[in-house]
Amino acid sequence: LGQRVIIKTRKGDVVGVIGVKPPHMLSAAEKAKVVEKKDMYIDIGATSLDEVEAAGVRVGDPVVPRADFVELANGKTYLSKAFDDRVGVALVISTLEALKTTVHNNTVFGVSTVMEEVGIRGATTSVEAVDPDVAIVLEADIAGDVPGVTPEESSVKLGKGPSILLYDARMIPNLKLRDLVMDTARELGIPLQTSTIEGGATDGGIIHLHKTGVPTIVLAVPARHIHSHSSILHRDDYDAAVKLLTALIPRLDAATVAGFTE
Repeated sequence: LGQRVIIKTRKGDVVGVIGVKPPHMLSAAEKAKVVEKKDMYIDIGATSLDEVEAAGVRVGDPVVPRADFVELANGKTYLSKAFDDRVGVALVISTLEALKTTVHNNTVFGVSTVMEEVGIRGATTSVEAVDPDVAIVLEADIAGDVPGVTPEESSVKLGKGPSILLYDARMIPNLKLRDLVMDTARELGIPLQTSTIEGGATDGGIIHLHKTGVPTIVLAVPARHIHSHSSILHRDDYDAAVKLLTALIPRLDAATVAGFTE
């Protein structure tokens, strides 16, 4: 509530703010309830339908948070919107750039999927186009180093390295691929945290079921406050993830990948 947003219209960006009924007009019972989405609206400051139409706003236009990228006080943590999963896209770019100077015989596809949160729809179509032999899903993990989260719920912390997902609601990773990732990290001295998510899943949920099955693993950069307009991650975790990916991919030769399913 009160968050600024940008409506992506055919005429350009239109800034608005998420509004609700003023608290002064709410009953005591209404104040005690969580405001539902159906009771929210986006106010662009218009005073008539004509002004809305002149701005180019139409029902169904995409809406994104207006949240700047900020380098925080210690210089190594970053604050921005939607690190879940813009950090995954950034990892794809950084890893592909690093692989330009790395000797390997693999064909590497970097895929940025859409609609993961509403049914892993982008992964469903892209896995058909790529038809992979092995898959590495790049994600933002849930950092547990915040008030209200117990170590049993999440032991993942910012600044302690990327994480490997050992279990989620839709996938258990290929164990031989998991071991290769963990062994590579240990050999190179790259810190690697382990994580589980019982209440969610990733694109791996559909990718690992492609055809007769695709060995799949999820690597992630821990982030605080995911699914919000302002999440936080640590640069060291990001750099370590790129280093691990750059070392891992050349090791995924044909014989090794074939061995994952033997």
